Amino acid sequence: MVVRSGQLPLSIAGFFGLGGYATVLSFLNWRIHPLLSMAFGFLVAFVVALMLGLIILRIRGLYFAIITLALSEIVRVVVRNWASLTGGPHGRVLPSAIFGGDFAKTYWLVLGIALLTIALSRIFEKSRIHLALTSIRNNEVLARSSGIDVLKYLVLAFSITAGIQGLVGGAYVHIYAFISPDAAFSPHLLLVPVTTAVVGGMGNTLGPIVGAVFLGVAAEYLKLQMPYGHLLIYGVMVVVVILLMPKGIVGTIQARLKGG
Repeated sequence: MVVRSGQLPLSIAGFFGLGGYATVLSFLNWRIHPLLSMAFGFLVAFVVALMLGLIILRIRGLYFAIITLALSEIVRVVVRNWASLTGGPHGRVLPSAIFGGDFAKTYWLVLGIALLTIALSRIFEKSRIHLALTSIRNNEVLARSSGIDVLKYLVLAFSITAGIQGLVGGAYVHIYAFISPDAAFSPHLLLVPVTTAVVGGMGNTLGPIVGAVFLGVAAEYLKLQMPYGHLLIYGVMVVVVILLMPKGIVGTIQARLKGG
């Protein structure tokens, strides 16, 4: 959501890990239902993003991206060194995976979260928030002069996005029954979502979905065909797609359909 305003937050792994740790600590200490602990992970990530957003969303461009990345790293360092609470570098282990490790129920849980995210994105596209963020991206000065509260809409989008990332982090914890700083704050959790959004197209809900399916299928196919060289080919393929289709797959197709 925030990307549609022209800002690029690099805090995905940070809120993912924050939500994951909030989930596991609430579950172990308060003995609440796994789904409630995941909701708590959403709430913690949402509130933290809300407070941070009021400060850092006054900054723009590359500086904003760097600050969000730095804040994620700060959270990782704190979690890694607060061993009495988080388990330190060894992390925390849950008694068992959610639903007792039932694959079918776990599948429906993940699918439900994915559909919820897509539904929220679609509602967002039809709302006034989307129009406000689009106006901010196109011309922030003009948006302000039109009466749009720029900070309010940016903070709202940033907080909701962070909450979803925290929710997904909570689901990750319960599915694998384990969390550690290296797993929860892995750069992989930042690079994959950003890459799928860029490849698919960041202007709408469909773009990241197409990007995720395309790159997911391509990665698994290359892994089977070239077990030791698939990452090289995968990287080259991503670069080529970005160079040839700077608007992403969906954005390029839409542009050609409108032009044709």
